[in-house]
Amino acid sequence: MIDISTSQKAATLGFQESPVAQIVVRHRRVIEVNKAVERLFGYSRSDLVNRSVQRLYPSTADFNQIGARCEERMRTSGDTYYEDERFMQAWDQKIFWVRAKGATLSPEDPFSLMIWSFEKLAEKSYRSVNLSPREREVAHHLVNGRTSREIGVSLSISHRTVEVHRARLMRKFNVKNTAALVSEIVHAF
Repeated sequence: MIDISTSQKAATLGFQESPVAQIVVRHRRVIEVNKAVERLFGYSRSDLVNRSVQRLYPSTADFNQIGARCEERMRTSGDTYYEDERFMQAWDQKIFWVRAKGATLSPEDPFSLMIWSFEKLAEKSYRSVNLSPREREVAHHLVNGRTSREIGVSLSISHRTVEVHRARLMRKFNVKNTAALVSEIVHAF
């Protein structure tokens, strides 16, 4: 028979040494990370624990939108599990594509306590073209197929301002149309 303290030590060691990047969060603040998170994102444990998980997102808009989508799905479906693919950002500003899987340990209040795992989907990551925070937000919406009007509503800016940002993105990525721009954004991130 294994005593409780040995079992707890084994569970802690298993979490810390797991090859899967895992984060435990309470109300979207990091409680604990394992070593795989440190390797994936480049932050030390002390850089993340007791801080908002927002640090790992490329933009505030991504953090807010993904959080709202996750919470709404869990609350309306009663599901305790959420999964998506998204851009995340490492300590050195490199943006990469991941599969994120989250499970709530408190179904009545999904964000009260969750555990997340992250799997990098593309081995090659690229330093992004030098984009402003607003250009990153617009790029995220473009990749998701939104129109200038839809983006404008989401970001509380006019559709003409969105078009200005789209034109700047096209210049920065050296492309002539939106389809090519979306392709370049996906490959760059």
